[in-house]
Amino acid sequence: MPETTTFALWVMLCLELKHFVADYLLQFDWMIRGKGSLTMPGGYAHAGIHALGSVIVLALLGLAPLVILSFAVAEFVVHYALDFAKAHYGDHVSSSERPRAFWAFNGLDQFLHHTTYIVMSYLVVLQTI
Repeated sequence: MPETTTFALWVMLCLELKHFVADYLLQFDWMIRGKGSLTMPGGYAHAGIHALGSVIVLALLGLAPLVILSFAVAEFVVHYALDFAKAHYGDHVSSSERPRAFWAFNGLDQFLHHTTYIVMSYLVVLQTI
């Protein structure tokens, strides 16, 4: 396997691990409740944890500070926007009353977040070749 491919897969794996930690281990109820409001800190804190996690991953990969900052700001904005949209369009869908719709919204949300990491991985590789 070419070295660039191996590096790209490592970047993706690191970002996915960061996503798991930020979305499932470091997300608290007050963050979840705040995702649908521009005036509550929860959504901002959650997106900030994602951005900070990416800063750590990208720094360990040896990217330049300005590049890391650019990725972190972009991820913060995209992650917040996706979560805000899900809160507005999907929070009214109950897992007990409409399980298929609930899981479709959840799946779409996760798909879009993971697509963000595919794009980030691609751009990181471009920065290093």
